[in-house]
Amino acid sequence: METEFKKVTLEDKQRIDAYLKYNDSRSCEQTFANIYLWSREYPMEFGIMEDCLVYRSEGKDPYYCFPIGRGDKRAAVEAIRQLCRESGNSFRMACVTPEQFALLEQWFPEQFQITYNRDIADYVYEGEKLRTLAGKKLHSKRNHINRFLNDYENWSYEPISESNREECFQMAQQWRKENQCDEDDEKNAEMCVSLNALRLMEELSLIGGLLRLDGRVIAFSIGEPVTEDTFVVHIEKALGEIPGAYPMINQQFAIHEADGYAYINREDDSGEEGLRRAKLSYKPAFLVEKGYVTEKP
Repeated sequence: METEFKKVTLEDKQRIDAYLKYNDSRSCEQTFANIYLWSREYPMEFGIMEDCLVYRSEGKDPYYCFPIGRGDKRAAVEAIRQLCRESGNSFRMACVTPEQFALLEQWFPEQFQITYNRDIADYVYEGEKLRTLAGKKLHSKRNHINRFLNDYENWSYEPISESNREECFQMAQQWRKENQCDEDDEKNAEMCVSLNALRLMEELSLIGGLLRLDGRVIAFSIGEPVTEDTFVVHIEKALGEIPGAYPMINQQFAIHEADGYAYINREDDSGEEGLRRAKLSYKPAFLVEKGYVTEKP
């Protein structure tokens, strides 16, 4: 029986989440919120194969994601290969981690090859280090925090709720102007995702926090658990006019919303040099490498 693939909608969240609760990868891509929020830029479909959740890109020659769930993943991969043969498409899988590729090698020895892309590797940090900034390597980060605390007395942190969400929208619009998002397609797409994440926080089961200074919202962050021990930060925005606002929301969000999680995934750097330096400066525990899998000739 041919698998039916359909576009991901809000109504599919409960069904998809039933499979995602068995996810054991710390990669950020396949959470429902990430798939749904980025669906305009990266349209995705999903289907159930061998009792596993399988995402695939829309289009004539799609790529697939590694199966998720309690079902037979090996059989699901074989079903994907058969579907590709029947449709005349090449077999392609995206965002495959080294652990997942090791399984492919175990199931289908010497049949696949993987090409890793450094630009999409996720930065994963020890949660306690982001909360305390302890240790010599994070001395400069503590300095940023201390400077913020010395310069500004009237600051506060609070969870994002219905009562303060509109203020986050207003801050986001200011950030949009500051960063000239309307002149940059990538930044504009990122801002659309941020605004929709704010708008649909309850529907997407997202968790948010904001930073105030003199009563005004100057930063906010949004994320969610990705595995039992890992929390992922999808969105972080702060006003550039406030020195230390980024390090402060980074730490406060980790303290208040990711407390108890051993690891915090802060996603990739998209190959942007400045962002890469910033993420490396927080000394990640490890990177979640991801690559593209194809069949060997």
